[in-house]
Amino acid sequence: MPESDPRNLKLIGGSLCLDFTNTVDCRNSDHQGEILSTYPNLVIWSQHAKILTEDEAQALLRAATLHVTDAKIVLERAITMREALYRICSGIANRRPPAATDIEVLNAELSAAMAKMRLKPAAAANSWTYTFEGRELDRMLWPVIRSTAELLTSDKLDRICECQGDNCGWLFLDMSRNRSRRWCDMKDCGNRAKARRHYQMTRVDHSR
Repeated sequence: MPESDPRNLKLIGGSLCLDFTNTVDCRNSDHQGEILSTYPNLVIWSQHAKILTEDEAQALLRAATLHVTDAKIVLERAITMREALYRICSGIANRRPPAATDIEVLNAELSAAMAKMRLKPAAAANSWTYTFEGRELDRMLWPVIRSTAELLTSDKLDRICECQGDNCGWLFLDMSRNRSRRWCDMKDCGNRAKARRHYQMTRVDHSR
């Protein structure tokens, strides 16, 4: 499968951390497409998801050229974190308990991210920010793991769903009133399912 451009990836998970799990095409197939195949792709996706500014992205890309091994380690951490998160959230969607090893992965990343968080005073309302000097190659992981912690401790756990499209496996929050959303995107998996049903019905009618 040809490599996909991270900038073309749809952000339809309803939560940053779920969008992060959806950086694999055709997850439930034998022909998965890895979006985060390189550290630059991780940076590009992070800018696309609006967790890095243009200046931050460029600073990280420059730093990665000077610290190639460190960038590779961060990419491996990102993939490990993503897969642990996917297994946990897919398990929630399908009523399976999480594995202790996956919880440990997320807790380790959460500890690293919390060490970088700082309270930013403001006249209207205080907010959280991150210390960033342009050399922290794991900068994009901090808001993702924070999003993970917020989702997994929220009242939205029963809203986490897995797309029912063939081979898809993308995760999303079903915020519909009657909780009837079945597809990650009606224009993609939904339309393919409709076309397949129509074809099957047509075959049945023609066979009579």
